[in-house]
Amino acid sequence: MVEKATALLNLYDRLILPWLIHRGMADERFRPLREELVAGTFGRVLEIGIGSGLNLPFYGRAVEEVVGVDPSAALLERAGRQSPWLGFRLRLLRQSAEHLPFDAATFDGAVVSWALCSISDPLVALAEVRRVLKPGGRLHFVEHGLAAAPGTARWQTRLTPLWRRCAGGCRLDGRPDALLAAAGFRPGTLETGDLVPGPRLLTWHYRGTAVA
Repeated sequence: MVEKATALLNLYDRLILPWLIHRGMADERFRPLREELVAGTFGRVLEIGIGSGLNLPFYGRAVEEVVGVDPSAALLERAGRQSPWLGFRLRLLRQSAEHLPFDAATFDGAVVSWALCSISDPLVALAEVRRVLKPGGRLHFVEHGLAAAPGTARWQTRLTPLWRRCAGGCRLDGRPDALLAAAGFRPGTLETGDLVPGPRLLTWHYRGTAVA
């Protein structure tokens, strides 16, 4: 029974969960946030947690290359299908964000969207992103997280342990702004609020830029 349960969990993580993530994040509600997220990126850009590549169509002409890292082979395969139609080079790596295989000061900018919540050690990952950004390079981010309303925040904290088991490690109660500061980023821009419609546990967002 234990072996059967383990096999089913592995199947869920390898095939079903990536499909659910892609379908959920492809919702048109996120499209305006994605367009604004990558605006102003240029040169060589690192995207951590690139997933199925839903941000790729919105990068502008100033971008020369996007290097995307993600631990899911299934999601990266989806992202790679877009490569022939992009106006920039695309390189995809199945890789943990906590251990980036790049030299320091390699990238002009970085992007992360709805991914910090699922990274095992987001503080280490952000420190790695800061290391590989050129001095003054910007990290563009949009993430859901801990709500300002105390009642909602309490429920986010209570439900996070169960939610993480079902949603690929996703935390409901993250604080992206605090993580960025702890990782050594300087403040750029920050907007918070209920940026998308939906369940209150998931609608409170943090978006903006942080400077390496």
